[in-house]
Amino acid sequence: MNMETHRKDLYPDVTVSGGLVLAMRKAAKLGEGEIWPAPSTTDGIIVKTARGHVSVVPATEERLFRVRVHIPGFAWDIPGFTWEIGSTDDLGLLVEMVTAWREGVLFDELTAGFRFLELDEFAGAIERGESTSSQWADLLSTDFHRRQWNLLRRLHADEVLRDMFPTISHGAVRLRVDLFDPASRQVLVHELDGERYDVVPRAGVAGTAVWVEVSAGNLIAYLRAALNEE
Repeated sequence: MNMETHRKDLYPDVTVSGGLVLAMRKAAKLGEGEIWPAPSTTDGIIVKTARGHVSVVPATEERLFRVRVHIPGFAWDIPGFTWEIGSTDDLGLLVEMVTAWREGVLFDELTAGFRFLELDEFAGAIERGESTSSQWADLLSTDFHRRQWNLLRRLHADEVLRDMFPTISHGAVRLRVDLFDPASRQVLVHELDGERYDVVPRAGVAGTAVWVEVSAGNLIAYLRAALNEE
């Protein structure tokens, strides 16, 4: 028995629908821009939601839909974060779960309604704000980012800026308001000499990557204002 025949035996409902993309799109009423094939596999799919990208990859050795949540990075060279959140062999249940996830059903309700989900790590990190605090801790303790430590410490010392999600982008520190939203307000800060900083106050917005020089004394206030713009 070849692999193609074997896979059809494992997922006849998916095959009849013309593939997982079509099966999920029809059953969950997903639009063209909300679901697409996963680039790393010919069978996986990705569904865009307000709480990250939900990816589904069918197993090859048994009938099993493996589910992950991915928080995209802020640029092409920043990978983002991925959590494994469970697996099921039931396509109908999978569709119901993805629909509920997209609609913003609370994590406790999702766990109760879909027993195959394992949301402790993901939900805990998000609800307790640990994704942000752990990212700060990692950047401030990794030798690879030693050159940015002085700037990171200055930013982290501020009670407002420490709540922003930090990353390092080409040697500069990027602060982002909303981890889940790629279009969220964000700034890019590059330390020149400890007394002067170059800042992109609207980093991430197409056509606005203009560096502004800011003095050390004005840096925190300037960043707070940029990140709080409506």
